[in-house]
Amino acid sequence: MTLRRRIYLTLEPTEKGGILERIFELLLIIIIILNIVAIVCESIKDFHQEYAHFFHKFEVFSVIFFTIEYVCRVYSIVENKRFEHPVAGRLKFMGTPMAVIDLMAFVPFYLTFLPVDLRFLRIFRLMGLFRMFKVARYMHALSMFKKVLYDRREQLVLSLIFILFILVIISTTMYYVEREAQPDKFTSIPATMWWGITTLTTVGYGDMVPITTLGRFLGGLFAITGVGLLALPAGILSSGFFEMMHRPRSRKCPHCGEQVWGD
Repeated sequence: MTLRRRIYLTLEPTEKGGILERIFELLLIIIIILNIVAIVCESIKDFHQEYAHFFHKFEVFSVIFFTIEYVCRVYSIVENKRFEHPVAGRLKFMGTPMAVIDLMAFVPFYLTFLPVDLRFLRIFRLMGLFRMFKVARYMHALSMFKKVLYDRREQLVLSLIFILFILVIISTTMYYVEREAQPDKFTSIPATMWWGITTLTTVGYGDMVPITTLGRFLGGLFAITGVGLLALPAGILSSGFFEMMHRPRSRKCPHCGEQVWGD
């Protein structure tokens, strides 16, 4: 086995590996979780002042670790048949969503050395949260969630369009009902859409509320409608998960290599 093949098997969770692969997988997940904890704790003023030196050292270690991991992934990815071309294959891999997330996990650190505005540096710092998504590669549940989203994409898009359609209708209706009574609140249809969103989601912040009799009646009606309306995507996803969990599993025949369906 070549070194490149060994690196690929170690880094790729979809490939069946041994003890070394499991150790690296556990190490990577632990480092990602510690990064998330560090980002959260660093926002606490007392923690940041007292352990600033530790946070900086851990950040440098994490960046070096993720940089080496990314370079190794790009180097060894040609072992995958989808990316077997030495140049085009690597470029294709670098454009995949997970590879972009891997890149965003450490690139913001290097960007802080550029002579840019401090406001952009804060944005780069926030991009460190991309490290959180790296763990998705090693979690089967998230992989299943991705498959369900892909399988049900058409139904989800249609339900989203329907929700937006209803939002426009109720916002337009409430605008014409309340604009004379509250010209400072319901100033336009786009402004009234904020009220429509908080009503459909049954949050109701109270910053925009109807005061006319008709407006209150419609507001209550729209709030009840929102309870059932927002249940559409949840129903689509739950049915998708149910089908995914009860779908017959396929495996390859050890003799002919063909797909065999069944438990």
